[in-house]
Amino acid sequence: MKSGPTRRSPQAQIQHMDNRSYYDDFSNWYERERGAGYHKMLDDLEIGLVERYGRDKDILEAGCGTGLLLDRAKLFARTATGVDLSGGMLSKAQERGLSVTQGSVTDLPYKDESFDLVYSVKVLAHIEDIEGALSEMSRVTRPGGYVLAEFYNPFSLRYLVKALKPPSAISAATNDEAVYTRYDGPGQFRKYLPRDLSWAGSRGVRIVTPVSHVHKVPVIGAAFRAAEGLLADAPVARNLGGFVIAILRRN
Repeated sequence: MKSGPTRRSPQAQIQHMDNRSYYDDFSNWYERERGAGYHKMLDDLEIGLVERYGRDKDILEAGCGTGLLLDRAKLFARTATGVDLSGGMLSKAQERGLSVTQGSVTDLPYKDESFDLVYSVKVLAHIEDIEGALSEMSRVTRPGGYVLAEFYNPFSLRYLVKALKPPSAISAATNDEAVYTRYDGPGQFRKYLPRDLSWAGSRGVRIVTPVSHVHKVPVIGAAFRAAEGLLADAPVARNLGGFVIAILRRN
């Protein structure tokens, strides 16, 4: 596979929707399978890292969606704030009583150095101006704080499976091929970092899971979940995740 970024999803090119329309459309189906199995495994690995760096801190989720992770983050953070482009997604976050604002990750509506931790999962892979997004996340982070930035990794089992399988529906009329998607290996992703962010490590998410349905199978699902937890921070495996969370320190 190429070492540079793949600036589309593995399936054939189609006309992409703008991100706001795509996620407004997705908002009604977004939580259908969340909270159990495969998706709970992803959420647990992601929020576990957020808690490691964000306990008792002021934190921001950039691209908070319906607030599923933010609702958990508020339990350990000093303050937990979210921002998202989609009004449809935010309406559900507001129903949860969360502190959220509508806005873009490439133009965050916050003052410089407002947060101790800024994190973003399942979002940056759908942003063309990745350098602008990372610069904005860094701008609103206090010196000594952290940015957790998740990207989609082409050097992974998930990428191979996505290349072979048909698109997944995200609404009655739309599938996941309708949004711009980029894949960047860890080496390429480092090149996008602004000068005031330093690479401090990474966590791999979905390293050995072949397809999400294995997590629905008794015993087998538990075994895969345990393996994912053990491998997430292992030096030999963490950069092989279908999702890789870059741990970045603000200088």
